[in-house]
Amino acid sequence: MKKSKVLLIEDEEHVSKLIIDFLGKHGYDVTAFGDGPEALEHVRQRGLPHIALLDLGLPSMHGFELASKLKAMADVPIIFVTSNSDTETIVQGLKKYAEDFIVKPFELRELEARVEVVLSRMPSLDYASEPIINVDEHLEIDFAHNRIVISGKAQGLTPTESILLHVLLRNAGRVVENRMLIARVWPSEDVFEDTLRVHMHRLRRKLEADSHHPHYIRTERGVGYMFTVRPPEMFSEE
Repeated sequence: MKKSKVLLIEDEEHVSKLIIDFLGKHGYDVTAFGDGPEALEHVRQRGLPHIALLDLGLPSMHGFELASKLKAMADVPIIFVTSNSDTETIVQGLKKYAEDFIVKPFELRELEARVEVVLSRMPSLDYASEPIINVDEHLEIDFAHNRIVISGKAQGLTPTESILLHVLLRNAGRVVENRMLIARVWPSEDVFEDTLRVHMHRLRRKLEADSHHPHYIRTERGVGYMFTVRPPEMFSEE
């Protein structure tokens, strides 16, 4: 089984080393950076992580800004790891960006348990470690650069479209309910199904040769949507 890829952004070297060593011993592949810009460049070059652990007080970029930039690429699960225990900060972080929030100092076993719990809630993510996802002979997806290549033609994606596509692809072969899509794409906003339909229509126009007879994204009326082609990487360890 492939190791889950953890992106760690932590500017305290001793904390970073402790996390790398501990999670590494427990089967995780941890890549660490001391600030946001270099971490983002790594993602653009090497592909999405399975999960990101972000400090808030980074040298040149606040953790919320970094989380926002990651979330503009795809639905990357995030845990904030920080010494900031302010209630309002924690609430804001959980509502807008993160699956969890752990305050320093903490036990490494607790951090590992929280990572495990978050990943257990996410469907198979083996493909996420590839910079370019080859869905089939017609479709390639590059989430880190918000773009697809469909039948040799490049198309840019908006952040909303990237997140929608990422959630659908991560659940390929299963219907994703409308309420779940709305919760993942717009976690802190009051959004209704009409808004979801508009964005899904725009995504389909970029993906499908005929958006009225879609190949990749099928509608389950009154329920949700399903991505119908599963990438080979998702079967590689089955």
